[in-house]
Amino acid sequence: MEAIIVALGLTVLAVILLLCFLSHENYLHGLFKLLASTGFIALCIASGGVRSTYGQVILAGLVFSWWGDLFLISRSSTIFMLGLISFFLAHVAYCGAFVVYGVSAPSAVVAMLLLLLPGVFIMRWLHPHLGSMRVPVYAYVTVISVMTALAVSAATSRGGVLLPIGAILFYSSDIFVARDRFVAPGRANAYIGLPLYYGGQVLLAMTPLYTQ
Repeated sequence: MEAIIVALGLTVLAVILLLCFLSHENYLHGLFKLLASTGFIALCIASGGVRSTYGQVILAGLVFSWWGDLFLISRSSTIFMLGLISFFLAHVAYCGAFVVYGVSAPSAVVAMLLLLLPGVFIMRWLHPHLGSMRVPVYAYVTVISVMTALAVSAATSRGGVLLPIGAILFYSSDIFVARDRFVAPGRANAYIGLPLYYGGQVLLAMTPLYTQ
């Protein structure tokens, strides 16, 4: 438990420092971002992420996310694509973890149907701004929607409120990433999106506690 508290505290501190250095031109922004992301990996390990199949797959998703965070420090469209791929793989890993944890088909279908409305709205909102990125972004919206639906299904099937809350926070944070990249760039996106993102990742990182 002490290791969990230490890892959680360091992650929160790094996120606070990250929010204080949001300028893309400031190297401290990138440093604190990677420290915060390293923190959620450490938190997962402290929560038993290497002691169960579920935890190992969640840990893999967090590692993919770490690489995604590294790539998204850059404003380059090419490197942004690498970040998108990294996060796509992270969501595939989370999907696999939730299946391992235990889902039910009926609840997964219901959750997916409920997520269709915001998913369609987001795609219609982004569509005029995407250009050549339409296919990758549509694929990404699909996989994060499936991930969120499986998290809800896993929680309703076996319990574990951290799963759907973490997934929904992650889903919500990506709306602000998309807004910043494609619609209305600005630091306000990060001030809202980053706490949502790290909050979601921290909760997902702690879910291996359910399999102890």
